[in-house]
Amino acid sequence: MSKPNYTGTFHMVSQDNFENYLAALDIHFALRKIVCMLKPTKQIVHDPATGSMKIRTLTTFKDFDMDFKLGQVFTEDLGPVDGRVCQTTVDWEGDKLVCVQRGEKEGRGWTHWLEGDKLHLRGSTCVGGVEMRKWSKKEGERARWREGR
Repeated sequence: MSKPNYTGTFHMVSQDNFENYLAALDIHFALRKIVCMLKPTKQIVHDPATGSMKIRTLTTFKDFDMDFKLGQVFTEDLGPVDGRVCQTTVDWEGDKLVCVQRGEKEGRGWTHWLEGDKLHLRGSTCVGGVEMRKWSKKEGERARWREGR
């Protein structure tokens, strides 16, 4: 069975329990409030042939980029988010993308999956996981990496 291609531009349509997730990660109160007000866009460029993936989360406050190869450990600088550095691996679990972030916060990571034109995000921490955010794919658009940001 072939894996889905996650390439696309997705706009957030709903958010549940996100502040609780950020609190479990010990994100500062003021930053949690700001982050929960944002309506991010995700741009994903996925090359199924090579396993390369770029995930760009765009907001009016700050952008966050991940550039990695599926199944390979990489150093992820979460400075823009919470000042931490993790050893991160993103790989397939069935047709879902599962991210494991090893660092000072045990059990940290996330899972993305597609249902129709919806991109789902479930975050995980040592206190468990909650489905937090959903994005809707922009009709007829392929992801374009924005240069110069």
